[in-house]
Amino acid sequence: MAPSRVSRRFSSATTGIAEDGSPNFAFAFDIDGVLLRSSSPIPGASAALTHLHNNNIPFILLTNGGGKHESARVAELSKKLNIPLTEENFVQSHTPFRQLVEGSEETQSLEDKTILVTGGDGDKCRKVAEMYGFKNVVTPGDILMAHPNIWPFNQIFSDYYHNNTRPLPRPIDPANPSKSLKIDAIFVFNDPRDWALDTQIILDLLLSKEGILGTYSEKNGDPSLPNNGWQQDGQPKLFFSNPDLFWATSYHMPRLGQGGFQASLEGVWSATTDGAALRRTTIGKPHTHTYEYAEKLLIRYRAKLLGEPAKKVGKLDRVFMVGDNPESDIRGANEFKSPLGTEWTSVLVKTGVFREGSNPTYKPKVIVNDVLDAVKWALKQQGWNGQIQ
Repeated sequence: MAPSRVSRRFSSATTGIAEDGSPNFAFAFDIDGVLLRSSSPIPGASAALTHLHNNNIPFILLTNGGGKHESARVAELSKKLNIPLTEENFVQSHTPFRQLVEGSEETQSLEDKTILVTGGDGDKCRKVAEMYGFKNVVTPGDILMAHPNIWPFNQIFSDYYHNNTRPLPRPIDPANPSKSLKIDAIFVFNDPRDWALDTQIILDLLLSKEGILGTYSEKNGDPSLPNNGWQQDGQPKLFFSNPDLFWATSYHMPRLGQGGFQASLEGVWSATTDGAALRRTTIGKPHTHTYEYAEKLLIRYRAKLLGEPAKKVGKLDRVFMVGDNPESDIRGANEFKSPLGTEWTSVLVKTGVFREGSNPTYKPKVIVNDVLDAVKWALKQQGWNGQIQ
């Protein structure tokens, strides 16, 4: 649909169109608790997205979920919500990790390094990491099957790991460090399934010398060093893809998410190190890095949707962030300071983590019943005259 046709949908008093006639606003939607409850669409979700799609109003899906490659998740969601989606308007919690293949200002390129990836079902997250471009990916299951004595309760999950593991690229041989398995970075891609094993392996690596599994750094506990010597000896950097303590499932009460695992690991680390800080990088909502990444993606998608180069499309003035979690969706939108001057407006729905009658710590601009009401409210704010069918 051409921008001139889109502009007629707005009232004369609105500020909802750019000078070129295109919508100068967009949407970002969480998925779990907003569009889906467990795997089932929430009533009105398909109608809301279909209306935006049919009227060339840009939107992205911005979720702290993950565990599958973006292409697989997009295909599933397109079918469930009955609307064509692409990777171009879809951001999962671990999507920004793909930038670390080539490296960043803070992290060297990890393309040819050996990384540990944990979380998700089976080895799906390993496959996602490989599709991103990481060439040497190890899982805790690989380590357990190669060295069962690394965790005394290995028999509990042995059958599960047997079908999803690969031989290690190097043995665990601390007596010969140059020939032993060395991990250069640790990624928690998705909610871990086996918290105990994952905690043990990650702890071992954070206590190691230079990421060589089975070693113990002599700098640990040295009061003359920063952080009393902990994580001061070339240990691998630790990355979490999201901080969500809870998320909405088919159960009537929110369930623990990756943030629960992170808190558990931090507790074990604190007890082990007598209270030393656990140095790690956490992305996902509400962190600024994820919102910056999402905004850049949204701007590119908006330009493609309107058939113009990004530099020629009018400024994106406003993004409505529709979410169910005050601690991530709402907090992130409220605190994000767009480098481009775009205003992010938080809209809280009642269909997920949020409990009716509670007083959220992070206040949304508005609280509505569901995603359909959220879109209707936002369009009214922008002077949109079209009716959602």
